[in-house]
Amino acid sequence: MSSKAPIGYIDIRVFAHATEDADKVLSAVRTILPTELVDKVVFKKTSLTGHYKNPIIFFETRIKEKDAVKAVFEKLASGLSSLDKELLNNQIKQHLDRGNLYIRLDKQDAYLNELKLCSIDPIHFRIHFKKSNPEEIVNVCKKFGMLP
Repeated sequence: MSSKAPIGYIDIRVFAHATEDADKVLSAVRTILPTELVDKVVFKKTSLTGHYKNPIIFFETRIKEKDAVKAVFEKLASGLSSLDKELLNNQIKQHLDRGNLYIRLDKQDAYLNELKLCSIDPIHFRIHFKKSNPEEIVNVCKKFGMLP
């Protein structure tokens, strides 16, 4: 990314349900982060109550520092399989809105150090671009290898 970075920030959000080990869920998220950021990214922890009064822990963070944003985006782009990149490319309209690219990754696979798209109980990424033109966002994604 140039000095005029096209990405403003990246939000990461994930739920740890009562049946899950919250530390393992956070560990899964940390495998997605570049090694140099694992100890620097701080997650806010919120305790929630689910539909059936079950405890849920909500973790969230916003990465704003330019180099950190670039490193996370590059790790996401390089970690996705060509099949997932193709899928994302084919469904790109469903993943974009008002300058944001939404990506959902499988918690279980992340824990095993693999990046895989999924929609059920995922790790949520919101990548906020400084420009909201979908074509420009797609071009940045292609430039970094997020899309084929």
